[in-house]
Amino acid sequence: MAQNVTSPTSTFSREIFERRLGVFLKWFSIAFFILITVFPFYWMLNLSFRPFQDVLTDPTRLIPRVQDFQTVFAPLSCIFGGDPEFCEGAVRNSSYAAVLIQFNFLRFIRNSLILSGLTVVLSIVISVPAAYAISRLRFRGRSAMNWGILLIYMFPGIVISIPLFVFFVRIQQSLGIQLRSPVGVTLIYLASTLPLALYMLRGYFDTIPPDLEEAAMIDGATRMVALWRVTIPLAMPAIASVALYVFMIAWNEFLYALLFLIENPAAWTLPLGLQQLDSQEVPRTFLMAGSVIISVPVIVLFLFFERFLTGGLTAGGVKG
Repeated sequence: MAQNVTSPTSTFSREIFERRLGVFLKWFSIAFFILITVFPFYWMLNLSFRPFQDVLTDPTRLIPRVQDFQTVFAPLSCIFGGDPEFCEGAVRNSSYAAVLIQFNFLRFIRNSLILSGLTVVLSIVISVPAAYAISRLRFRGRSAMNWGILLIYMFPGIVISIPLFVFFVRIQQSLGIQLRSPVGVTLIYLASTLPLALYMLRGYFDTIPPDLEEAAMIDGATRMVALWRVTIPLAMPAIASVALYVFMIAWNEFLYALLFLIENPAAWTLPLGLQQLDSQEVPRTFLMAGSVIISVPVIVLFLFFERFLTGGLTAGGVKG
């Protein structure tokens, strides 16, 4: 009686085919997602280094020429002085120099750094003890506060922008306090980022064993000392993440800056400055250069914090 036995060769071949197909699909997916995420940024860099006339005549060229880089970096020779006529032409022909000098991006960078830095510092100073209290202490209204953090975070900025604008105008009319200024924008950024900071830090504090703090308090430390010397060092990865997210939100925020700073060009932030480049009179290469300028600091900060975040989360927290 004949028996149908599967050939070992066919089975082995099918396994090899499935394995190789899986490897191919894995690397194809990786390459595809890298392409769709990295290529737009590379194309932005490419256009920012090329002259506008060259972009018009050859819009599909993927690599800038050597003379394009020389044109972009030519204004660097004028930092310590030089021929005024040459320097004026070099700044006009270099997209980055023109954006930084002629379109006042140096001032916008300073304003954005001040606003974002203040927002990060205030958010961390307020959210760390607040999130610790919500995580560790038991008090009336604790559950309501937890839900309130989520509810506030769920409201989009466009919903509360108009009420905030009317509120600030009424305060100015009644009390004479000008809140449509960098100070008022900083307060709005703080109110917008605190729910996110509280939510992230509270969840991280919940993962830290309370036994570590109790051991410190048994040794004579107060709760504040235990928070400063035990909990905060263990929570530094979360604090770094919160600082990075808050900085990104404040650095890229456009709506509130448009509402409260549009009448004060000296206080404009980078997103507002970038908007003025989106015009028919301004070459697209200038817009790409401004986009690179606003994107690079966030990328650099992310790479810096990433090394810190991948470190040991609780290394040295418990001996034994």
